[in-house]
Amino acid sequence: MRKEPLNIKNQKFTGERALFNTHNAVIESCLFHDGESPLKESSDLKLNNVTFQWKYPLWYTTNVEVINSTLLETARSGIWYTNHLLMEKCLISAPKTFRRGNDITLVDCELPNASETLWKCTNIKLKDVTVKGDYFGMNSENIEADNLTLDGNYLFDGGKNIVIKNSILNSKDSFWNVENATVINCKINGEYLGWNSKNLTFIDCEISSLQGLCYIKGLKMVNCKLLDTSLSFEYCEDIDADIIDVIESIKNPTSGVIRCKGYKELIVDENKRGDAQIIVKE
Repeated sequence: MRKEPLNIKNQKFTGERALFNTHNAVIESCLFHDGESPLKESSDLKLNNVTFQWKYPLWYTTNVEVINSTLLETARSGIWYTNHLLMEKCLISAPKTFRRGNDITLVDCELPNASETLWKCTNIKLKDVTVKGDYFGMNSENIEADNLTLDGNYLFDGGKNIVIKNSILNSKDSFWNVENATVINCKINGEYLGWNSKNLTFIDCEISSLQGLCYIKGLKMVNCKLLDTSLSFEYCEDIDADIIDVIESIKNPTSGVIRCKGYKELIVDENKRGDAQIIVKE
């Protein structure tokens, strides 16, 4: 059995499954041109300065490190059913990347076309990552993100066990159907934030959201600003919110306490479902 890694350098590959079932290899300065699934069923790979131009390059792979490399837009659906993956300083231009994978780490990566990306994956770490695309992170679990910049709607729909820090999230309908999410020192801009979620915490955040923070069971907010946030907290249960500015409008909160510097409009009508307390701080 080979102990030293196979070294593959300065080559161009074409055709389907070009390096199928490759193990213990260093691949450097290579181009995978046309041909599906070039590294399918491979393991223990180190890739540096590699470009993938066609579909499904890293399916069913294990223990893969990818540095300074590129997935072009045509390398769509590129990394599925993959375990123990590190990507650093990579450009991932392909949509629908990462499905049903485990232990995925992205560091200093750009994803400019990330539609339907990172679906139903577990144990994810994102550091200094820029994303543009809708439905990022859907139904994924155990997510840690620091300095994530995202432009795209429906972020982390159906996700569980999420911690996001120091990030900018421009996303309508983000954090829907989520369980156990903590968002720290982030700026969030987008309508209908957090609906139908459980155990959602915001700490030191700035939030702008039409009809945001509604239909949540277990909402905690610490030292947060609600900028241009109207019709908020509707049918929200078990609220413990500390808001440091004036809220545009509050509508029919169900239970818990909202502490704020004031509100411009309070709507409590015949459709209310409880008696949440609102405390105006001096």
